[in-house]
Amino acid sequence: MKTYKASVFGSTGLIGGFLTDILINDPLCEQVVTLTRNKVIINNTKHKNHVIDFSSLNEIKKTIKNCDYVYSGIGTTQSRVNYNKKIYRSIDYDITLNIARACKENEIKSLSLVSTAGADRSKNNFYLSLKGEIDEDVSKIGIDSLSIFRPSLLLGKRNENRFGEKLAQQIMPLFSSLMPEDYRPIRADFVASSMHKISIKNIKGINIYHYKEIMGNL
Repeated sequence: MKTYKASVFGSTGLIGGFLTDILINDPLCEQVVTLTRNKVIINNTKHKNHVIDFSSLNEIKKTIKNCDYVYSGIGTTQSRVNYNKKIYRSIDYDITLNIARACKENEIKSLSLVSTAGADRSKNNFYLSLKGEIDEDVSKIGIDSLSIFRPSLLLGKRNENRFGEKLAQQIMPLFSSLMPEDYRPIRADFVASSMHKISIKNIKGINIYHYKEIMGNL
């Protein structure tokens, strides 16, 4: 397989952090570009960081140009935006759609996107409905290889403190075997590894991966 370049959005997040490490340690990956709001320093010659305005389609297009694979783990929490749904949507929906449009306009063939288990725009739940809307609208853009990952609760240590999530991480694994498969908690590093392995297969079309498919591609 030939060498490649990759871009990661959400590299400071749980999945994005693991994914960045995986790419840096892959001998076939010659450059890893991280796109962030604040400067990120990784002491590796493969790594290149761009601080950008995520609301600017042109900036996104410019920084991912000539990349082979793009990965997006962009997202926020309602508490971080003071439960303002408009701001929440501007982050999760607007930025993700801009990333997808930039991929299409740059003729980047592969985009891997982190969504969530239960994503469905018809749901009454704001979060699940929004994620479903994002998945549907990104799917309409026409990227050659679009991989949508729908994990449930992520297991792993975050840089930020999320008390409710931390409590759930301790409790939910105890009942994992009793839960519907798509909603079982899953290690964030497993999701990142699966994203990487699936993306480099260059599978055509729109493909959605839940717990079973993610675990089956480790």
